[in-house]
Amino acid sequence: MDRGIEFQQPISAFPVGIVIVRAVSNRMQHLRPLVPAILAAIAAATPGQVHRVGA
Repeated sequence: MDRGIEFQQPISAFPVGIVIVRAVSNRMQHLRPLVPAILAAIAAATPGQVHRVGA
């Protein structure tokens, strides 16, 4: 998990969209409620953009 990718990399230059998932942990119990929003963010992702999901 990289919490600083937005600030460390030139996201606008990436040929893919980035989805940042913010959860209490990377355990399934914390990620499962975010799945619908994650899928929506993936579907809406466009190159060079950042989509944020979660708290």
